[in-house]
Amino acid sequence: MSNEILVLGAGGFIGRHLVRALVRSGERVIAVTRSPVDFGDVAVEQITGELGRSQDFIPLVARSRVVVHLATSSTPGSTAGQPMAELDGNLRPMLALLEAMQQYPHSEMLYLSSGGSLYVGGGEIGATETFAVNPRSYHGAGKVASECFIGAWCAQYDGAATLVRPSNLYGPGQPERKGFGIVPTAFGKMVRGETLSVWGDGSAVRDYLYVDDFIALCLAIIGTAMPRGTRVINASSGIGISLNELFDVMEDIAGRPLRRSYDCSRAIDATRIVIDSGLARQAYGWGANTSLAEGLLRTWHSFTSSVG
Repeated sequence: MSNEILVLGAGGFIGRHLVRALVRSGERVIAVTRSPVDFGDVAVEQITGELGRSQDFIPLVARSRVVVHLATSSTPGSTAGQPMAELDGNLRPMLALLEAMQQYPHSEMLYLSSGGSLYVGGGEIGATETFAVNPRSYHGAGKVASECFIGAWCAQYDGAATLVRPSNLYGPGQPERKGFGIVPTAFGKMVRGETLSVWGDGSAVRDYLYVDDFIALCLAIIGTAMPRGTRVINASSGIGISLNELFDVMEDIAGRPLRRSYDCSRAIDATRIVIDSGLARQAYGWGANTSLAEGLLRTWHSFTSSVG
């Protein structure tokens, strides 16, 4: 068995940060991306293209100690009204991967699930891993389905998987794309003097986790032998803040106003989601060490240097 770390979705926001951190920690990484990516000063074996069949994954899984699944083709908003998009874009590739891993049950899996799109049943405060999941979006339903399929793989083939449910991740390098992160979207509107359209009245409460803190948890999980079966781990700051309060902090940091317009709430959005990460502290001694103000300041500096 080889000792590489296979990272699927390595070209995304989280993937780029994780690949660089893994290589700098001494790991050998196979980075699977949809298109060529420049990982900077780290040496990475990069596989470019869409992998959708078990045959595509088999030779990569055979070489890997841990499979890190970060790849996704959707957000809660992008597949609204389109359940088949979740099947074709996310579930089919996942099931093909699991078929490949059936032949190599020695490989462990770290799966990037979701906290914000799963813990939406009743505005829970401090949702732990034992809370019932109740997704409102097809994106969230797809995450639950993937978690269940991974659990079935573990049960049948004595696999080991850690399912990480993060809160709202942000930080340097997060692209400004519709539906992918409120922080870069709001900063982009500030820079251009444009108006941000907000779903609801801005009172919705979330917690926000800085990317470096999340990567530290991923490294701890990958660097520790996973127990057989599935384990769910929450990752969050544990501190709730409303959208309007978040915008106020961002305005203070940027030194400029954020123009806003408010629209009707969406059925897929919950009013309050704050996630508890006590199990991550217990299992890995992990905690979120970056304050929201500090994380937003670093993100703003990175954002303005990249756009101007």
